[in-house]
Amino acid sequence: MINDLWYKNAVFYCLNVGTFLDTNGDGTGDFQGLMRRLDYLHGIGVDAVWLMPFQTSPQRDDGYDVADYYNVDPRYGTLGDFVEFTHAAHSRGMRVIIDLVVNHTSDQHPWFKDARSSPDSPYRDWYVWSKTKPANADQGMVFPGVQDTTWTYDEQAKEYYFHRFYDFQPDLNTANPKVQAEILKIMGFWIQLGVSGFRMDAVPFVIATKGADVTKPVEQFDMLRMFREFLQWRKGDSIILAEANVLPDTDMDYFGSDGDRMQMMFNFQVNQHLFYALAASDGRPLAKALRQTKSRPETAQWAIFLRNHDELDLGRLTDEQREKVFEEFGPEKGMQLYDRGIRRRLAPMLDGDRRRMELAYSLMFTLPGTPVLRYGDEIAMGDDLSLPERNCARTPMQWSNEPQGGFTLGSKPVLPVISGGPYGYETINVAHQRREPESFLNWMERIIRMRKEVPEIGVGDFTVLNMRDPSIFAIRYDWRNNSALFIHNLSGSPKEIVFEAGVEGEEGNVLVDVLDSGHSKADDKGKHRVVIEGYGYRWYRVGGLNYLLKRTDI
Repeated sequence: MINDLWYKNAVFYCLNVGTFLDTNGDGTGDFQGLMRRLDYLHGIGVDAVWLMPFQTSPQRDDGYDVADYYNVDPRYGTLGDFVEFTHAAHSRGMRVIIDLVVNHTSDQHPWFKDARSSPDSPYRDWYVWSKTKPANADQGMVFPGVQDTTWTYDEQAKEYYFHRFYDFQPDLNTANPKVQAEILKIMGFWIQLGVSGFRMDAVPFVIATKGADVTKPVEQFDMLRMFREFLQWRKGDSIILAEANVLPDTDMDYFGSDGDRMQMMFNFQVNQHLFYALAASDGRPLAKALRQTKSRPETAQWAIFLRNHDELDLGRLTDEQREKVFEEFGPEKGMQLYDRGIRRRLAPMLDGDRRRMELAYSLMFTLPGTPVLRYGDEIAMGDDLSLPERNCARTPMQWSNEPQGGFTLGSKPVLPVISGGPYGYETINVAHQRREPESFLNWMERIIRMRKEVPEIGVGDFTVLNMRDPSIFAIRYDWRNNSALFIHNLSGSPKEIVFEAGVEGEEGNVLVDVLDSGHSKADDKGKHRVVIEGYGYRWYRVGGLNYLLKRTDI
């Protein structure tokens, strides 16, 4: 059955159609442009393309304010273009998943316009209303510092409506059976047009109880089972990748103890502690986070990522840990966001240090789960901190050193293309890196290929080795009598590590380096001595079927 779970060893690639490639010169990317770049994505090893919202929208929140769930925003093309795109992806063996944003709609959605028009509207109960402003209206904002309340008075409806996010995004009353039925209808529509699943936005808010009298929301987990059952009835191998930044003790509630809810979830717990490990050269909290999130059903899978389209949320770290990450990667106030995170892309966070970037992505690709890349990661794109909030890290893809980075022939891109400095399109672009054998792009393509040749990471059982030096992070996988070992030096200083082979015979005395020729053969005492440079990493296959590796001395 494991072999049928395609998402276990896939590589996901997240992009925004509007900032990927523009073909008609209007400054906004489109599906025609995306189709032109499918061979590029296939070439670097992408298995599944995750599209951020592309449905009709006023674009006040990068498309997350949906105004029509059943259409493509004209900026990007037509439904016909979308179907042509999914067909082209499938012909290359690639799958497509799309954002499912059903916690809220745009206030310009016909449902909300009808709902606010009259108390007798059939859509009135599709949203959450209160005749008076609830006492807790100034609590629970998703965007503190930008958002002042979760309840806003509507002059036309003469009532307050609930919005967990911005005030132009009224929350749907997801407890309403008619709303639930509509969500299934939306899923079925896009499945019919060729998608293989959904990245479900803000899942804890989707399933939480809502209302003026709700002081402590309760998650309605049966809703997740309903979504899963419907989706697998319509397309057996389709998935839901849940955005759920929750504590480890509730993970199984989202996966389902029998694996009957979400197939995948982003591992925010590991993500945040991974950045602490990079900032403090200390892998112990990361190891703890991995152990806390180890339990999951056989069919379930974590999504492992570094940066995404939002801020780097550090809310799960201790105050001391958070300050350490801020100090290292976002020391200026303009680099921080919502009092909890950093809004930069990874490359500038690491000062463009190639060693540290390789270390970070090597960690991501070797942690238990499915790796998720974001567009531009593969060429180490930068950010534009002059843009507001999260837009700084959502700038157009840099394809070449031609005007506007080859993104558009027009003069007014949807967001400014980064120009000048170390991350400008003149320096950082796909065309240049494709021609340079030692470029970051070619390194990324190679690391993706090697990741696919080590399926133990996606499906095997893992053990984090107990290292004496906290700057050495080592993790081992075992699956079907095969083993793999990954060692990362989180510090800038070289380290020597001594291991002892645990079985007799020639096979058990060999560690095969799958990235380089630096294989390790045990000495006559059965010990391996491995020297790892500062910010270095090693990917090993462990020789011998029952080869046990244990630390003896650091």
